[in-house]
Amino acid sequence: MLHRRGRHGPARAGALLLSLLLALAQGPAEGEAEAAEQLSPYFGTKSRYEELHPHLLEDPLSLGPPQPGFPLPPASCTPLQLSALVRHGTRYPTREQREKLGRLHALVLGRNNGTGSPCAAAERLSRWAMWLQPDMDGQLASRGRRDMKALAGRLAARFPGLLAPQRRLAFVSSSKPRCLDSAHAFREGLREALLQHHRGQQQQRPTAEGNETMIETFEINDRLMRFFDYCKKFIKDVEDNSTAMHEVNAFKKGPEMKKVLEYLNDLKQYWKRAYGYPIDSRSSCSLFQSIFKHLDQAVMESKSSKPISSPVILQFGHAETLQPLLALMGYFKDAEPLKAHNYHRQMDRKYRSGRIVPYAANLLFLLYRCDPEKDYKIQILLNERLLQFPHSGDTVSSYTSLENHYKDLLQNCNFDEVCAMPKNPSRTG
Repeated sequence: MLHRRGRHGPARAGALLLSLLLALAQGPAEGEAEAAEQLSPYFGTKSRYEELHPHLLEDPLSLGPPQPGFPLPPASCTPLQLSALVRHGTRYPTREQREKLGRLHALVLGRNNGTGSPCAAAERLSRWAMWLQPDMDGQLASRGRRDMKALAGRLAARFPGLLAPQRRLAFVSSSKPRCLDSAHAFREGLREALLQHHRGQQQQRPTAEGNETMIETFEINDRLMRFFDYCKKFIKDVEDNSTAMHEVNAFKKGPEMKKVLEYLNDLKQYWKRAYGYPIDSRSSCSLFQSIFKHLDQAVMESKSSKPISSPVILQFGHAETLQPLLALMGYFKDAEPLKAHNYHRQMDRKYRSGRIVPYAANLLFLLYRCDPEKDYKIQILLNERLLQFPHSGDTVSSYTSLENHYKDLLQNCNFDEVCAMPKNPSRTG
């Protein structure tokens, strides 16, 4: 436990934070894997995807154990559309994080060179070389490329009727290089999976590996994938408001540490990207409506016996893209808000950012046409696991029922109105 007051409190806190950051940036050194594994579940939004699916550590393409109720029976239900929202893969620290890491490293070096016997952890950390460079800031790491290629391979195996040769794929990405690179790595992984499948079926190499394999469009759309940058009310009331993070700052001064680091990150994400203020989630309504627009179009085309114009939509964004959307839909909302003073009561909380949006997080909307009743059904998966629908508790919903549940958001949540600054500004959230 770290105490607020004490001769070496700041140094110890810095050493612990530095240990966490080093583990994220470089991975455990030889002989320290066990310690890193004990810490890794508490990295919040910097968590590795494998914390949710440990079987991927042995086989990155494994689909894991079967999920009851998924997919719907192919004899009666045909997948029509997959709309995927994917967080970029593992990245390097941003400039701000790199500079903070440098300051913490200097703090450890100073502590180690001071009087008295240095602790073993500080001594080990003092031998670490600061290898992060400015040109790496926020860039996708090689691990992140592997994240995306493996995800593509698994989705191709899960949805062979949609992610198939000659099917149309619409790629959308934010302009950040880590998202663009994630989309390209996903595409590479998908092409490899399709070619492998083709070889298995034809028992020979395909004659073409280019556009004959996949038909694609690619769009950079920050207004959709980084809507938070265009929401003036969110920027003023939350992003640039020093008091908006009151609960976070109060908790930083508390006496707890270690598992508490996870709660600290969850507090930040909760108040800034989820349920802290209404604008956090409502700023994502344009993205929410865009997803349903694609679903609506697929339903109408199916009813008219037309080919589905966009059977696969793959959108690559950020943790800040997914979290507000999930909050808007009502997922992972605790009865009691996360605050600085209720850490112990929140030990079993629903809102755990590391389990919701680790690196390579993905939110999948899968639309089916089911016969003979000619009904349209939908399933939603988060990180390849079925989600229960808030309005029913079931893992499958009729599309009409889901639209009715979100009717107000679909019809009355206007991004420009939600994000407009009031004429007489006062912070209301």
